[in-house]
Amino acid sequence: MSNMVIVGAQWGDEGKGKMVDLLCDRFDVVARYQGGHNAGHTVRIGDRQFVMHLIPTGILHPDKECVIGNGVVIDPEYLLNEISQLEALGISLRGRLFISTRAHLILAYHRAIEVATERALGDKKIGTTFRGIGPCYEDKAARSGVRVCDLFHPEVLRERIFENVKTKNALLTTLYQAEPLDAQAILDQVMALVEKLKPYATDTAAWLAGAMKAGKRILFEGAQAIMLDLDHGTYPFVTSSSAGAGGACTGTGVPPTRIDGVIGVAKAYATRVGGGPFPTEIKTPLGEQIRQRGGEYGASTGRPRRCGWFDVPAARYAGRINGIDALAITKIDVLDTLEEIPICSGYRYRNSDLKEMPCESSVLENVEPVYRVFPGWQSPTLGLTSREALPQKAQDYLLALSELTEMEIAMISTGPERNQTILLHEAKIFGLMV
Repeated sequence: MSNMVIVGAQWGDEGKGKMVDLLCDRFDVVARYQGGHNAGHTVRIGDRQFVMHLIPTGILHPDKECVIGNGVVIDPEYLLNEISQLEALGISLRGRLFISTRAHLILAYHRAIEVATERALGDKKIGTTFRGIGPCYEDKAARSGVRVCDLFHPEVLRERIFENVKTKNALLTTLYQAEPLDAQAILDQVMALVEKLKPYATDTAAWLAGAMKAGKRILFEGAQAIMLDLDHGTYPFVTSSSAGAGGACTGTGVPPTRIDGVIGVAKAYATRVGGGPFPTEIKTPLGEQIRQRGGEYGASTGRPRRCGWFDVPAARYAGRINGIDALAITKIDVLDTLEEIPICSGYRYRNSDLKEMPCESSVLENVEPVYRVFPGWQSPTLGLTSREALPQKAQDYLLALSELTEMEIAMISTGPERNQTILLHEAKIFGLMV
């Protein structure tokens, strides 16, 4: 039996959804462990494209069971819409999707607070999606959150919503000069959804324990990435949850002793959405060229992603924090036309080489990337399915990534579809997937 974590090794949008979808046939259960519907995992199958925001991408496989863990924050209306969209495509979810009763709910006042806060920050805004994720996690930490289990206790639900709206209205009207919210309207909106959510509500920690006892294999799916992790990312330009591999345990209730391996997903270059330091950002027209070739626009919001070169210090940091056993490199084909491809091999700050990833965003914003430049292959790699078929210079580039990051590469994505992938079966990680 093996249980694996798929984690983003950069700033998100690395292609984790495709990797989860690709590896599903080796696992029985896919469990999402953090984030909210600000994350979008895109899977393309033939001429059909699926964008999953809350439901694990494993749901596209009819024989797999899926869990939304307690570490996820859920907008109940959005979740039900996603369920309806999948059912309209003929994908059955009943008896296959399990939602933690301990997961916290995103309600209307969370969205209102996020919009007001971001607008008040002006040029210093974080660059959130305005979907209420951060304020919901704030309530969770403040012990004033509303959880899925509260839906089935109307008096508790009413008390918590009315008390929270009272507090939020004080902030909205006094600090932000915004319109107050109607607590009864919010309660009515939530109560109308209870019966639809009830069939999926489960003590998922207990369910996962039972699944493992029965010999089932679990693939843990994270959202965002380690450089956006609340503790280990480029704070304060981060998400509000534990996006790293450790979040798989706290976000599902599965003990760390049951995790057998970690796969880090990284693009052959790098991207970042929103504000915050991004040392290798390409600020010339070439950055826009890569954005267009890679389709670098957010799956959830459509926002353009900032594009940059592969960042070895960030990747090595990701490997250490997450305990990454192997890398999956995606979008190698986006670099096919380039004559030269730089790799950031280190940082310099105030004329000194940095030994570790700086914790201060103010420092990271001002580091000088140290580049090694590799020749491009200027030959198409789209859809190739074997390492030997790759141009020699592409193989050399990938070998350099592996050597510089000190991590084995186990998978190489050469396009958006399932079959546009090179699996290096000799990689040690595949020996654990038994």
